Amino acid sequence: MNEKTLTRSIDSVHFRRVMGSFATGVTVITAEAKGEIRGMTANAFVSGSLEPPLCVVSVAKHTRMHAILLEAGRFGINILAADQEALARHFAGKPVTGLGDPFAHDDGVPVLADALARILAESTAHHDCGDHTLFVGLIQAMSADDRPPLLYHAGRFGAFAPL
Repeated sequence: MNEKTLTRSIDSVHFRRVMGSFATGVTVITAEAKGEIRGMTANAFVSGSLEPPLCVVSVAKHTRMHAILLEAGRFGINILAADQEALARHFAGKPVTGLGDPFAHDDGVPVLADALARILAESTAHHDCGDHTLFVGLIQAMSADDRPPLLYHAGRFGAFAPL
């Protein structure tokens, strides 16, 4: 179980299991193009640079969000709070009935009105990364409150508990 082996041929199940051992926060990436607002749950999000303030999100090429991000020019990153698992599931393709309209607009960018934190970014570059694209965003505005974050680890949602 704790055996450490170097695997030269990585199958996708093994890849997901090992990568899933890294706990992450949960975000919903939001964007609008041609009047269509989209949101997509993503945990492949990182800060990219302090000066200038950049962030990076990885999006699968086969998703609708990929095409929206290529078109939109600007996007939102919405960091979810511990009590927002339903939003994470909804934007991961498991629709939640009765959710209503969770969107608001901030400076013309769709965001989730009740997210723990919201980041507005201008898409400045995108880079091919296998079956994904890395979208680099120049951060234009950001805000956050003090709620604890929603976390994702080993295929399950959870919340932060200090040691």
